Amino acid sequence: MTDAAGTEPPEQRRILRVLIAAQILSGAGLAAGITVGALLAQDMLNTTGLAGLPAALFTVGSAAAAAGVGRLSDRAGRRAGLTWGYALGALGCAGVVIAAVIGNVPLLFASFFVYGAGTATNLQARYAGADLADPARRGRAVSAVLVATTLGGVLGPNLVAPMGSLAAAWGIPPLAGPFLLAGAAYAVAALVLGVLLRPDPLLRARELAVPVTATPATGAQEAARSGVVLGAAVMILTQLVMVAIMTMTPIHMAAHGHTLGAAGLVIAIHVAAMFLPSPISGRLVDRLGPVPVAVASGATLLVAGVLAAVAPGESLVVLTIALALLGLGWNLGLVSGTAIITDAVPLERRATTQGTVDVGIAISGTGGGLASGLVVAAAGFPVLALAGAAFALAIVPIAPPPRAEPEPLPALHRLRQNLDI
Repeated sequence: MTDAAGTEPPEQRRILRVLIAAQILSGAGLAAGITVGALLAQDMLNTTGLAGLPAALFTVGSAAAAAGVGRLSDRAGRRAGLTWGYALGALGCAGVVIAAVIGNVPLLFASFFVYGAGTATNLQARYAGADLADPARRGRAVSAVLVATTLGGVLGPNLVAPMGSLAAAWGIPPLAGPFLLAGAAYAVAALVLGVLLRPDPLLRARELAVPVTATPATGAQEAARSGVVLGAAVMILTQLVMVAIMTMTPIHMAAHGHTLGAAGLVIAIHVAAMFLPSPISGRLVDRLGPVPVAVASGATLLVAGVLAAVAPGESLVVLTIALALLGLGWNLGLVSGTAIITDAVPLERRATTQGTVDVGIAISGTGGGLASGLVVAAAGFPVLALAGAAFALAIVPIAPPPRAEPEPLPALHRLRQNLDI
């Protein structure tokens, strides 16, 4: 995927610019829905116990979309997969708004399912940034796409109140207002990618790749499978912890008298922490290898869960710090796990494998979102946060530091040599 000098092809910079523009837009769509999804369900269902259901539904939808986007990308390229994913996300947003206006709960749930396609596509875009990247700079390429989500991700939650006022002026329930923003953002992101993502990064990478003339050795195949399992496990656990605590934070804040604007601010800082540290995470992965960064992810999520559990309900500052650490831990896990997966899988089946891994990530988010409301209703938010901290601890034994070997190369570099990718 690189020329003889080991540099990236010239198309990579343009592809990254297009992906960054689309991610800025999609970040606004992603964060706006996260902020008010649980509140909208609580308002329409008049119960807290099912307030986590929207997060569960759009993560189930995200799982289905991740598999579909991955398969479509393998057949027709990243441009086709990402464009259709964002278009479906925009359709889901329109359905949420209509459901809120007419008070139709089944339509609301179905629309949250379709809305999940935008979430899946937002994450799948990180793989597109790595398709043409030099292996030694792959972590930084992934991080460049992720960090672009920060601007939209911070802007979206802070527009919750203004969009609510605008919606009310149009006769739409205020809590549905942010989905107007999300739908428009996803639609424009689909347009940008459909028109400008040329050449297609995955198809171009296949054109530049050295043809494989022999069946990979058994050891290389085992190393590839181990890499996929390791990367998937790290990202699945970080997603589970992050979604569970994040989903119930606005509900927890509302129960302690915080305003919708305050909840939007906390979620905005959380989303910024999910994506803004990406350049640092990418450099750490490229320099240290992904396994130590994955371990750091588990440790950060552990601290975040404990801090959220002990934070006084009226303390906006402590809760904000906890949610910021929650986002940072997720970022470290996503960047390190993505690097492991991308390095482990050959180009000819890369997108499908990545989509399958993202299905597992989405399913873990579904479990976290669905269980979060039940746990808070039965035992309270602190118990939920401590449970998240306990799950974060599991990342450390799953991603142990590499064993010392005669070669001084990091484990990821040995894997690259074995797979010759």
